[in-house]
Amino acid sequence: MTSGTHLALTLTLTGGTAADARAVIHTLEPVFGSADAMPRDGDATVYTASFDNGAPAGGARADEASGLSTSVTVTLQGSPEAVRRADETLSSAFTVHEEGVAPGDQEQERQLRLEP
Repeated sequence: MTSGTHLALTLTLTGGTAADARAVIHTLEPVFGSADAMPRDGDATVYTASFDNGAPAGGARADEASGLSTSVTVTLQGSPEAVRRADETLSSAFTVHEEGVAPGDQEQERQLRLEP
């Protein structure tokens, strides 16, 4: 895969705060670029972000991410390559437990439990 490869990813987070969602998003930004929007503080119970940018060169810098305040469930949707790279990036920053996978040739969905 070349550094100019386009990776689109949709992320859904439940069980945490807006700050937890932002921490997960910031962890993925070095690989996927900026998300379409950052979660804001409020009473939301589900946070969603989409990455539809060309992937920047280089790997993730997970050490720049903030920690989580609690365990959260993250659902990743995208191409198998995008989901794999997101899983690897999150695994380098958080304790990750895989909760489910819906495989596909063109699109894949993976549910993860991230621990602080």
